[in-house]
Amino acid sequence: MIVLSYFKTLFFTISSLYLTISLIQMPDVAFEASTRGLNLWWTIVFPSLLPFFIIAELLFGLGVVHGVGILSEKIMKPLFNVPGAGGFVWVMGMASGYPAGAKWTAELRKRGQVTQIEAERLVAFTNASSPLFILSAVAVGFFGDPALGVFLAVAHYGGSLIVGVCMRFYGFSDQGSNDRSSDFSFKQAFLAIHLARLEDKRPFGQLLGDAVIKSVQTLLLVGGFIILFSVLTGLLQDGILFSSASNILSLVHVPPDLQTPILTGMLEMTNGIGEITSSNASLVTQLSIVSFMLGFHGFSIQAQIASILADTDIRFTPYFIARIIHGCSAVLIMLMIFKWSSMTSLQAVKIFNEPSVYNYSYFDFMFVVGPILTLSAIVLALILEFKKIKQT
Repeated sequence: MIVLSYFKTLFFTISSLYLTISLIQMPDVAFEASTRGLNLWWTIVFPSLLPFFIIAELLFGLGVVHGVGILSEKIMKPLFNVPGAGGFVWVMGMASGYPAGAKWTAELRKRGQVTQIEAERLVAFTNASSPLFILSAVAVGFFGDPALGVFLAVAHYGGSLIVGVCMRFYGFSDQGSNDRSSDFSFKQAFLAIHLARLEDKRPFGQLLGDAVIKSVQTLLLVGGFIILFSVLTGLLQDGILFSSASNILSLVHVPPDLQTPILTGMLEMTNGIGEITSSNASLVTQLSIVSFMLGFHGFSIQAQIASILADTDIRFTPYFIARIIHGCSAVLIMLMIFKWSSMTSLQAVKIFNEPSVYNYSYFDFMFVVGPILTLSAIVLALILEFKKIKQT
């Protein structure tokens, strides 16, 4: 353990020094990359996730999650070996996209509704890409074919389901939470909601204000990681580390035009997907690599989730192992879909070669309205936080 601790110190020291020197040597690259990350965050990520985060915070405060837990216990326990409340996290995590599943799993853990092992099972399969991102940004924006979105979604969510079933056997000796309900009862669900709301004691106005503040704080953290890893990706692409990693990929016969996109996708998923779909690889190869990236998440999203879990006793390692399982499972599902369908006649349309295929209606709207919504929400959160401090 002492040797490992020394190794971590050495690794972080060398990495920090390398990045500092890279920033000094390539300030233009860092500025361009940080601007790109900032634009992605305040035009797309923040306004897309904020409504889901606020609604979820309200549902937690109003006790709705307790009622959902009773109603979904019969499904979640046999299938995933987690409490029924995990059903809420699963559905909301898929609807809003990562890192939402980790945020609400951590919330369940803080409230004592799941054990440590159950939380580690839950966070492994509830962090998924949102349907909007897969069907719009990836399928239409990057591949230029809406039909491919269905196949990517089936592979992605099918892989997530496989991870959930596999993780049910993780820590099998764990006794689980004690607040189980064996009966599917709307009456019990309503009573659970009512009691949880009374226990919370906050009036609705305060609950709504707290929901806005906590949601904005979480999304500011997410934005920091997006900008950080955008800069890291830009610096590393022009550095010796990417060259060394490319040489390693050459040893396993990865084509040269896929080496940089794969390495980019391992760091930051969205940029990696864009580079993969602009390569000359076959359609099945592009779909397979993109499916793996969606399941693996990239180190940027993984760092966001690790930061959210840091306030709890939920360990990161099971989640990381699950990402590899998710990526590989999604690839296998995609290969089976490709083999059993008539997709072999389709040709990939490159976004960078054919910019007209981009989903302008959605993205143009977000690029105009997104920054306004982001700044308005941040200002509102600051006002609410100031009032809260002033009252105390």
